[in-house]
Amino acid sequence: MKILFKIFKSFFLLDVVKGLYLTLKRMFSSSVTINYPYEKGKLSARFRGEHALRRYPNGEERCIACKLCEAICPALAITIDAEEKDDGSRRTTRYDIDMTKCIYCGLCQEACPVDAIVQGPNYEFATETHEELIYNKQKLLDNGERWEEALQKNINTDIEYR
Repeated sequence: MKILFKIFKSFFLLDVVKGLYLTLKRMFSSSVTINYPYEKGKLSARFRGEHALRRYPNGEERCIACKLCEAICPALAITIDAEEKDDGSRRTTRYDIDMTKCIYCGLCQEACPVDAIVQGPNYEFATETHEELIYNKQKLLDNGERWEEALQKNINTDIEYR
C-alpha cells in the first residue's frame, strides 16, 4: 500500500501542487513584513539593548559604586573607579563599558541594587570606529536621560518577575 501511495504521489507531483497552493494562498493575503527604517517592530519589556545609567528624579546619580556590575560581568566589559564624597557616600568617578566586549547578558542590570545600570530599548547604535563603542559615564548618563520614560515603563512592567 505504501508503494502505491508513493507512486501516486510522485506521478501526480503532490508536493509541487501543495507548494503552488501555498504560494497562491500567501500571494493574495496581507504582507507580514515591515518596512524597517520607517516602521519599527514591537520590543519586549525585557529587551536588552544599549546600556544607560539612570538618575533619581532629583537629578542625583543612582550609581552607588558598589561595583557589583563590574564583578558579575562575564566579558569584563565594565570598568568602575569610585571615590568617597564629602557626606560619606560613594559615587563613581569613572564608569566605562566597552560595548564591543559586552555580550548583552543583562547580568549587570540584575546585579544592581538601585537600578542604576539598565539596558534600554535602543538597538540602533552602530558606529564606524571602535572608540565610539567605548561608553564613558557621561554617554551612559545621556542615554539614561534620553530613554528614562521607556526605561521606567520597562522596569514597572517587569517588577512582578523580580
